[in-house]
Amino acid sequence: MASLMISLVLLHIACAVQQSTSNTSAETHAEDLRMERIKFEEEPKKDVSATNVPVSKDPYKNIPATQTVNVKVDSVLDSLDRLNQYRTFVDGFTIQIYSGQNREEAISAKSKMVMEANDLDASVQYTQPKFRVTSGQYYSKLEAQKDLLRIRKLFPNAILIPEKISIK
Repeated sequence: MASLMISLVLLHIACAVQQSTSNTSAETHAEDLRMERIKFEEEPKKDVSATNVPVSKDPYKNIPATQTVNVKVDSVLDSLDRLNQYRTFVDGFTIQIYSGQNREEAISAKSKMVMEANDLDASVQYTQPKFRVTSGQYYSKLEAQKDLLRIRKLFPNAILIPEKISIK
C-alpha cells in the first residue's frame, strides 16, 4: 500500500514538472510558415481589341439556349389569359353579421353596422326563407381577420363565410 502511495506521488510530481516545462516552451516557440505557402501566378490578360467580338459583362449572354420550353410555357400562359378574360367571379370571403327570418332585425343590424363602423359597407340579401346581412369582400381569410375582430365587438355572432366575389 505504501509503495502504491509513493508511486502515485511520483507520478503526480512528474506530471507537474512536464506541464511546467511544456508551458514555458510554448510561450517561446514561434514558427515562420511564409516559405511554405503556395504561390499562384496570374493568368496573362488576353488582348480583346485584336478580335471583333464585343465584350459582355454577362458570361452567359452569347450562349445559345438549348432544350427550352418557352413555346410550351407561352401556350399555357395564353390559355390562362383567355380563361381569365371570361372569369367574372373569384372565390373569396365575406363577414356575415346577421342571418334569420326577421326582416326588421336584418335592417336594424345593417343600420347599426353603418352607424358604428361607417367605413365598412353592409348589405342585406334575401334568399328564401332567410335574410342575411353581410359586410366586405375579401380575397383571403387573413385580409378579413382585422375587420372581423372589429365587427365581433358589435356583433358577437359575426362569422367569416366563403363567397364568390365579383372581379371589377
